[in-house]
Amino acid sequence: MANERIILGIDPGTTIMGFGLIKVVNKKMEFVQLNELILSKYDNHYQKLRVIFERTIELIDTHNPDEIAIEAPFFGKNVQSMLKLGRAQGVAMAAGLSRDIPITEYEPKKIKMAITGNGNASKEQVAKMLQQLLGLKELPKNLDSTDGLAAAVCHFFNSGRVEIGKSYTGWDAFVKQNESRIKNSFQSQFSVSVLQTATATVY
Repeated sequence: MANERIILGIDPGTTIMGFGLIKVVNKKMEFVQLNELILSKYDNHYQKLRVIFERTIELIDTHNPDEIAIEAPFFGKNVQSMLKLGRAQGVAMAAGLSRDIPITEYEPKKIKMAITGNGNASKEQVAKMLQQLLGLKELPKNLDSTDGLAAAVCHFFNSGRVEIGKSYTGWDAFVKQNESRIKNSFQSQFSVSVLQTATATVY
């Protein structure tokens, strides 16, 4: 009997969320699906989070992935953007954890390196390499879905290695491995809230 498993890759975003699915049969990849969730049409950030959770759950229940690979948020100078992106990632992870699916988190550079051999590769370069690896007939207009697919392929390439990305098998594991991250996130949100209140008071 063939040894099969399905990997769901996720590229978190607050404008477009990218998803990619591959099936691994006897250590060989097969393309399943590319999917994107357009979030720009929603004005309310919290409504976006609900849609992300519901769509991720829908994909999980439809395709029954055995594992999830998700791109870690990159650190930027805009604190508000970082917080929103972190929330989007957290909601997608919560969807997977609620279904008891193991999740592995990969840094963007590690994903690019796994796909192209270059940690600074562009989205276009990553997409073109995926097209060759998986025999995709055409690429989507938005490359967020191929970024999600790249996370899944990166996880496949790293399966069985001793050192891979951060892995979580449930809520307890996630909290235990991210105590400082959760604390820092709370402090950052508190600082932003205080700053906004102070600004509102001045004006």
